[in-house]
Amino acid sequence: MKRIVLLGASGSIGMQTIDVVLQHKDLFEIVAFGVGRNIQKAREILELISVDTIAVEKEEDAIVLRKEYPNLTVYSGDEGLVQLAKYEDYDVLVNALVGFVGFMPTLKAIECKHDIALANKETLVVGGALIDRALKENGVSLYPIDSEHSAIFQCLQGNRIQDVERLIVTASGGSFRDLSRDALENVTVEQALAHPNWAMGAKITIDSATMMNKGFEVMEAHWLFDLPYDKIDVIMHKESVVHSMVEYIDHSIMAQLGNPDMRLPIQYALSWPNRLSLQEEKPFNLADIALMHFEAPNYERYPLLKLAYEVGKKGGNLPAVMNAANEVANLAFREGKIPFLAIEDVVIQTVDACTFNDVNTVDDLIAANAFGKEMATKFVEEVSK
Repeated sequence: MKRIVLLGASGSIGMQTIDVVLQHKDLFEIVAFGVGRNIQKAREILELISVDTIAVEKEEDAIVLRKEYPNLTVYSGDEGLVQLAKYEDYDVLVNALVGFVGFMPTLKAIECKHDIALANKETLVVGGALIDRALKENGVSLYPIDSEHSAIFQCLQGNRIQDVERLIVTASGGSFRDLSRDALENVTVEQALAHPNWAMGAKITIDSATMMNKGFEVMEAHWLFDLPYDKIDVIMHKESVVHSMVEYIDHSIMAQLGNPDMRLPIQYALSWPNRLSLQEEKPFNLADIALMHFEAPNYERYPLLKLAYEVGKKGGNLPAVMNAANEVANLAFREGKIPFLAIEDVVIQTVDACTFNDVNTVDDLIAANAFGKEMATKFVEEVSK
């Protein structure tokens, strides 16, 4: 029985993780979970699984839940997430949080010698060097949940990383992949949230439309598989059937294919090195797909993807600043404060305003995040005037 602490339980990845666990009750058990502000979803989850500890975002919500569930320990805030990460009796932390808030719980779980199943991109984007060092010092493993990185992980099985020529990360192109830049001037939040292939949370869906999400995934791949950026390519693939590929030095290419169902990479991260059955409404069939399309990305069309490569290669505090700026700009667009294309402007301007510094400690990372949020907020205010 693998015991799991689940962060971000009320989100898309979190609920699909619960579905995987309920499909394999003999193998997995969730012992604690965290949600944000959706305490009604917390109540619904408590009907599905039995735990003794949870965390919520707001203390006032924690007070309500403590009264409703007197036998339940309820933490709150960022410290509550850390407390769950430090929970003693479990095997793997599933981090399905969105944003910088996911970094510290990941680090604390590693320091407490728990394995990690990671869906929180920002953990490696902002603090890859610190996480890599902690993993080596504590002798624990990190398993990717992102479909692209899971695909690469699967394609590497039975092969040597030194035999890899390049990683090929596929990209759907998001909600606006068929629109010109001119057509993006007046797109709405509702249009941006209508992803053609995947059912994801709002923030990640917007990041997919700007391709910031794909830039993050390139940076993740760098840290997960210890390969330089010039060995990590992105290819546009609108069907989202090939989830990513690995080309070896003999130019053989291994690909992982399947339905756009996040339960598969979640389950593989939890069951590795074993594979388990997965209930699908409609099993994957290549004959139904018939055609697949691939093309090189246009970096002028997607400047945030280009920026991610540049920032990743430079390193230091720049990835954390870029991520913080994107969090601010993404939210500002969703709240109707800035137009879609201004997301790019805010992020690029914030990175340009940053003075490079090395990141050697968590405090360095926190400072970089604070700078990015402060500068991006100023740029958002200028745009929204």
